[in-house]
Amino acid sequence: MLNHLGIQVCDLDASLAFYDAVLAPLDGHRLMEFPEAVGYGSSTPDFWLSPLSGAPGGVESHIAFTAPDRAAVQAFHDAAVALGAEVLHAPRVWPEYHPTYFGAFVRDPDGNNVEAVCHRPE
Repeated sequence: MLNHLGIQVCDLDASLAFYDAVLAPLDGHRLMEFPEAVGYGSSTPDFWLSPLSGAPGGVESHIAFTAPDRAAVQAFHDAAVALGAEVLHAPRVWPEYHPTYFGAFVRDPDGNNVEAVCHRPE
């Protein structure tokens, strides 16, 4: 349903370092860079970061990235921890969502709830 998603960030350099690290295990990397926005993806830029324009603060977003397997979810989590990110939920199965939902949740530098999820069985 979504073609692409863009979020505004307070510190673009900090967010670029965070997303470079946590998206790498999910095959996500910078595909396009402009002064006003940076696009990440594996084949097309479908996740964009841009500097916050307007009043600081805002509403927390929840962003879930698809992981190819459970090891990638763990690698996403480990990369976030190495950067000092707050862990909201360590990698685990979430049977309340469905029996094979394996996800990890962390906060990005702007306080957004960022998740990596694998829907495949172990």
